[in-house]
Amino acid sequence: MSPDPALIGDRALTEASARLDALTDWERRPRGAMRVDLEPMRDLAGRLDHPERAFRAIHVAGTKGKGSVSALIEAALASAGLKVGRYASPHVEHVTERVSLQGRDVEAGTLADAVTRALDAYEAARRAGTAAANATWFDLLTAAAFLVFRDAGLEWAVVEVGLGGRLDSTNVVDGEIAVVTNVGLEHTEILGSTRAAIAGEKVGVLKRGAALVTTLARDDEAGRVLQARADELGSPVVRSAVDPVATIEETNVALAAAVLDQLGRKSVRARSGRLLGAALIDAEVRAAARLPGRMERVKVGKGPSRIAIVFDGAHVPFNLAAVLSDLAREPDFAGPCVAVVALAADKDAGGFLRVLAGRASAAVATSVPGALRGRPAADLGATGTALGLRTEVEADPRRAFRRGLELAREANAWLLVTGSLYLMGALRGEVHAI
Repeated sequence: MSPDPALIGDRALTEASARLDALTDWERRPRGAMRVDLEPMRDLAGRLDHPERAFRAIHVAGTKGKGSVSALIEAALASAGLKVGRYASPHVEHVTERVSLQGRDVEAGTLADAVTRALDAYEAARRAGTAAANATWFDLLTAAAFLVFRDAGLEWAVVEVGLGGRLDSTNVVDGEIAVVTNVGLEHTEILGSTRAAIAGEKVGVLKRGAALVTTLARDDEAGRVLQARADELGSPVVRSAVDPVATIEETNVALAAAVLDQLGRKSVRARSGRLLGAALIDAEVRAAARLPGRMERVKVGKGPSRIAIVFDGAHVPFNLAAVLSDLAREPDFAGPCVAVVALAADKDAGGFLRVLAGRASAAVATSVPGALRGRPAADLGATGTALGLRTEVEADPRRAFRRGLELAREANAWLLVTGSLYLMGALRGEVHAI
């Protein structure tokens, strides 16, 4: 019997990942310092013959909504018959989720080959003592994604920023359109303590002459920073028209639609010959763009004991408030909830739990799976209790999930799992065991 290609690919990716995991991973490390320039990534890209120059790019930054907006753009371009990929972070369950081709996760063997080539270039830089010797885990994975895109002969790539923008590994691409979805307070120890400072980092993805698409008004604290940088670079600013009471999905669709309209203005055409535009975003495209762990709804149990569950990786207060507001419009989620929550140490736990206390009858505080910089469950529980939220502590995420289900049944409530996409990845599979 011939070996299963999928198993061979999985083994190859496991081996490549073992080499990769020896490098600095900014997503999981305690955050006290960050790189000061992009020279390691530039050197790495040069050693790989600049795969980032092989496709046209749309670069997406912002505090929240990057992944969903990127997925909508990718799905729309694919529906137009264009060869398109998407680079995203973090993943929920498997690293292959980060690299998408035509809306499908890259095959493990394909990613393994690209990661191996990136690692070989990194090791050559170490021997030569050049800048790429200081490349990080995310640098290597980003380079691997761009190799995959080049090898696949993509016309377009939708590239999601990992953190910030100006110094992010992805900022070696020259995006023809830069998107800043929104700006909230997060990663303040790295990006700055004000929305204006954070906006300055995020708008760093904007290149001279490229168009900027955003929801932020010209007179907004962060919006002023975006406008000033765009003016400096000679870049047009396109502001999507969003109703103040629009849902998260409606806001994301408006941003993606503005990008597609801008591509049409740049004379980008579908395979049929028609100019691209907002009309590409139909029900089929919306369905294709849905991502795991983003307002993901499931039901478990039977009869009267059936419980509605929402998995959402919101981790900043304003996004959690938007999630809860949108869910309140649906009959299954109109009442109070029980929450299972974990947060990274650098997140605003007080603000997050204060928002949660407005809707939750109880919460179970747990830990971020596999994270070195996760907030201890006991600390999170103490913060919740101090805010008047009935909070239990269970450090093990799976036991916390089961306790959350028990509390939801007792209260005839629905269950919200939130605070971290890593928590989503650990617990989404648990619904099949119930």
